[in-house]
Amino acid sequence: MDYRDYIESKYDILLGKPVIKGTRISVELILKKMSEGAAVEDILLAYPQLTPLSISAVLAYASDVVANESLITAA
Repeated sequence: MDYRDYIESKYDILLGKPVIKGTRISVELILKKMSEGAAVEDILLAYPQLTPLSISAVLAYASDVVANESLITAA
C-alpha cells in the first residue's frame, strides 16, 4: 500500500499538516488517539469517513517519517 493514496498535505487544509484525503482529519489526531489507547474500531466509529486502509496509511506514513528522521543525541 502507498500511503500517498490516502494522505495529503495542502497549505489551505490545516496549514499543510498531513490529513486523510478528502477530510480535515489529521494524521496527528489519529496517532494521538491510538497512543491514548483507542482501538482502530473506536476511531472508525468516531470518524465514519475513515476506512481501515486509511488508518493503515497513517501508520505507514508515521513509520516512513520516523525511518527518515535524524536523531540528535546528547553529548
